[in-house]
Amino acid sequence: MSSRRRARAFPNFHSTGSESVSAFTTPDLSDAHPEALSLAFQFRQFGQRACFAGPVSTIACHADNSRVAEAVKEPGNGRVLLIDGQGALHRSLLGDRLAQLAADNGWSGVVVIGAIRDVEVIEAIDIGVQALGVCPVKTDKRGVGDRDIPLMLREVMVSPGDWLYADRNGVLISRTSLHD
Repeated sequence: MSSRRRARAFPNFHSTGSESVSAFTTPDLSDAHPEALSLAFQFRQFGQRACFAGPVSTIACHADNSRVAEAVKEPGNGRVLLIDGQGALHRSLLGDRLAQLAADNGWSGVVVIGAIRDVEVIEAIDIGVQALGVCPVKTDKRGVGDRDIPLMLREVMVSPGDWLYADRNGVLISRTSLHD
């Protein structure tokens, strides 16, 4: 694939800030790096970044976004926050306030195995967000969940520090960066 095509296909790609990442497509990365694993979920895309990448920080939680709120208040340094909400769609794990905090604090993107809300506002935020669905109901705040632990997402083990690449085609996970 020519770089001209990729640049035209992904004009809203943003680098991670700490790394120089050129425009990419996940199909091209998958073809060039068959060791990269696809997260086998059908994601919906939100936010201004159609294409994002970075080292992963993980959260495991269910119907409680307390750990998400903690994480996005910290410097993201170009990382991607991967939230395993166990596929639950009855509570939202990310809304406009937390998405804006993530963008303001330098997170490249957020991937939610679960639901988000406030999507009309998130569309205007300079961040990449992928989620399984939407739900208008906020979570309970019980302080429950785990941060920066390995996650088993279907057949794919994702550890903190692994690289995540996301675009409209899906999400890839790699143990190392796939770019120069």
